[in-house]
Amino acid sequence: MLKKNPYIFAICLSFLLIPFIGMQLTDSIEWSLLDFAVMGILLFGLGSGIQWAREKIQTPRKKQVFVGLLILTFLLVWAELAVGILGTPFAGN
Repeated sequence: MLKKNPYIFAICLSFLLIPFIGMQLTDSIEWSLLDFAVMGILLFGLGSGIQWAREKIQTPRKKQVFVGLLILTFLLVWAELAVGILGTPFAGN
């Protein structure tokens, strides 16, 4: 069973504070509640996946590959939602 790590939630919230504070300082950042929810889900999924890999995968090389693939997937989904690099129906802008 996975250990509960309260730091994952705290780190996700701290990353979500960056655009929130930016929205208070400038008009060029326009996130909706849905944007915050989707990014929160992505960040929490990434953090949980990394925690799972740290606990369940035995060999260091397999851990590195798995975490690398998680980060790559996160970055691709984030870029697609932000600017639409792949041209899917979920593309931003």
